[in-house]
Amino acid sequence: MKLVGKFIDKTASGHVTLRPEDDEDMWHLYNLIQNQGDHVRAPAIRRIQNVSATGSTESHRVRLNLTLAVTRVAWAPSTTAAADATPSAASSAGQQESTAGLHITGRVTSENPHVKMGAFHTLDIEANRDVRIEKEDGWDSIALGRVQESCVPGRGAEVAALVCGEGTAIFCLLSEHMTVVLQRLEVPIPRKIATGTSAHEKGLQRFYSTLYASFLRHIPYSAPSLRAIVIASPGWVRDAVLDFIMAEASRTGNKPLMSVRNKFVKVHVNSPHVHSLVEVLKSPEIASQLKETKFAREGIMLDRFFKMLGTDEMRAWYGPDHVALAVDRGAVGTLLISDELFRASDPELRKKYVSLVEDVRSRGGEVLIFSSMHESGQQLNQLSGIAAILTYPLDVEIVEAEERDAKEEEERQKAEENGKAT
Repeated sequence: MKLVGKFIDKTASGHVTLRPEDDEDMWHLYNLIQNQGDHVRAPAIRRIQNVSATGSTESHRVRLNLTLAVTRVAWAPSTTAAADATPSAASSAGQQESTAGLHITGRVTSENPHVKMGAFHTLDIEANRDVRIEKEDGWDSIALGRVQESCVPGRGAEVAALVCGEGTAIFCLLSEHMTVVLQRLEVPIPRKIATGTSAHEKGLQRFYSTLYASFLRHIPYSAPSLRAIVIASPGWVRDAVLDFIMAEASRTGNKPLMSVRNKFVKVHVNSPHVHSLVEVLKSPEIASQLKETKFAREGIMLDRFFKMLGTDEMRAWYGPDHVALAVDRGAVGTLLISDELFRASDPELRKKYVSLVEDVRSRGGEVLIFSSMHESGQQLNQLSGIAAILTYPLDVEIVEAEERDAKEEEERQKAEENGKAT
């Protein structure tokens, strides 16, 4: 993402102009733009119809800049799915691709010769075209932090992951905010039987060859930002896969691939599915290499939280109301919160979560904002999207009882004051 322009005054009002460059930048914009109180200006294409004096109509498209008062924001992540999983289709590795899309709907708020004021329009945000965002309610700390994160130079995928089973493979790229599934591969492998193993061996060879071709096509193994290439599987499939990749690289003279041999890491997982990436990120082999990355820290802390739920539940709280109580008591050491909560359609609800984050930070606590485009973020969303690791144990029932007593006492005092006033 490129920061083209920024003007925000002391009251936090103002505008920011950004230029998205890739799918992850579109994801950042999706999290920045709210469907109430935001105005967005971006290029659009509009079909214009002209009626001549003879009554004939002529239509043409014009490119123009429109400013909308946002009413709806829709995000469609990019996908790359393997075609039919037959041996012939798998060997040809046919692909069906779609690029990420960000669609912003709202009423036109600026004068334009081609579009009436107040008319509804949908902006299809495109890469390398400027988007200006203005917030009526001002830029809060979460939004400003998102702008700063998205414009850090040199970003890119930090981990490539290949999750394998016997005859199956899923190719993924992980960056700070996204997990992108590049391809799902499935090649049938006949069972190994005592009377003969030729069909089984041929199936394995077909699987490895297809996997290698897909690896070369999808994994940017020479990219400077890529810290690790993970091959994960149950059993010993990962060993055979890595051996085949290195053998083919040597046979074909692929020196760039051979030179990054130290980036490969083999990790055991319980199942050959995408959700196993959470296991990958908290494994000691990966945690040591990625300890400075945002998403690895998130995976480790989420794992710690789940373990505490079973062993030290008075220090593991979740749910908006319970976490808010813990924040009020100054007991939160680490706040785990999903970016999905900051996309709340109710501005007051967003302000509530922003206030929780700022309160924890002001007291010296750690805040981890999970991306719902990562497996760890999706797990947190299943747990209400917010959780906290407390610095000291608190019994939630006792705290709730104290809160009720305090509220009743406050209401009693107000009633007495009203009685004296009358």
